[in-house]
Amino acid sequence: MFRKLIIASLVVTLVVALPQRSQSRSGGGGGGGGDEAGAETLAQDTVINADGSYTYNYETSNGISASQASNDGTNANGNFAYTAPDGQRYEIVYIADENGFQPQGAHLPTEPPAPEYVIKMLEDMRANPPEGADIESLDATLNRLRATLG
Repeated sequence: MFRKLIIASLVVTLVVALPQRSQSRSGGGGGGGGDEAGAETLAQDTVINADGSYTYNYETSNGISASQASNDGTNANGNFAYTAPDGQRYEIVYIADENGFQPQGAHLPTEPPAPEYVIKMLEDMRANPPEGADIESLDATLNRLRATLG
């Protein structure tokens, strides 16, 4: 009995230790423009400071690149880019702060222009705020909607 357990353990160990084959041959799944398995890091730099601020960036041989910086360790801004399997290059610039992750890129949808009457209504509300109104939130909404006008 003990002998069968040892043999079974050896078989399991050998199976687990065998090299694993990639299931994907398409180069998809976050892919860059080149061979995913053969991608090499061309450049990489990371700086982490005692005050919580940091920067990092990297670039790979298959066209993936990213960089990010933060002055306080909480809010950050950065960008990343990659080439999709169809050859299209995607570039995203972003801010991540108390308002969440805010990406921008030519391929991303944008908010449609706000109707003038909505902005006017909010401006009137700002000029005569109701008691207990969240003025910061109202200002942020006004700024966002004004930006949609171009």
